[in-house]
Amino acid sequence: QVQLVESGGGLVQAGGSLRLSCAASGRPFSSYSMGWFRQAPGKEREFVSAITWGAGTTYTADSMKGRITISRVNAKNTMYLQIDSLKPEDTAVYYCAAHSDRAISTRPGVYEYWGQGTQVTVSS
Repeated sequence: QVQLVESGGGLVQAGGSLRLSCAASGRPFSSYSMGWFRQAPGKEREFVSAITWGAGTTYTADSMKGRITISRVNAKNTMYLQIDSLKPEDTAVYYCAAHSDRAISTRPGVYEYWGQGTQVTVSS
């Protein structure tokens, strides 16, 4: 079992930046590939970015490339998501997730463990 806890969300003005964190506990963090998803009210959960267990490979949704930096520090059992140039349409609950397959995945169904989410609200 892996427990995931997101933090770092909040209210920010358009054009600002946020860094979200995902702290993991339980089984060895380095055994899992990780991802970030988001869900806005009335919309389906959407893939944002993912990183492999060794941080050797990352992938970000085309719609967010250039504004996203995903990283992880296995020694700290923590993953990060830096979002720059925030837009009102980035408003959503952001979730981190983990899966034991070491490949990158954009599909929510692949992920075995999920955090409770952190709210990001971007004002115009």
